[in-house]
Amino acid sequence: MKRATDPDVQLLQAAADPTRLSILRQLSAEGAVCACNFTDCCGIAQPTLSHHLRVLRTAGWVATERHGTWIYYSLRPEAVARFRALAGEVEARSARPASALASS
Repeated sequence: MKRATDPDVQLLQAAADPTRLSILRQLSAEGAVCACNFTDCCGIAQPTLSHHLRVLRTAGWVATERHGTWIYYSLRPEAVARFRALAGEVEARSARPASALASS
């Protein structure tokens, strides 16, 4: 599979995984979250969690901050704004009847 280099595609692909979407939802609800607190919400092992957090970080979704030995993750406001902008670009138009499409 070809790797996407478009930052918008990377942002959307990172959010499309159920586990990563769960992580994003937890960050949205709680703000900064210690990496150690994700394993309970997601029901996954620590190495798998690390992989998902790395994907989110690489795509630009999360920022990290170290406090002693703990790493806290938080949503990057610019990623959320970009996601909203992308979603705003997709708009349903009023549907034309199938008969109108066939005659075009």
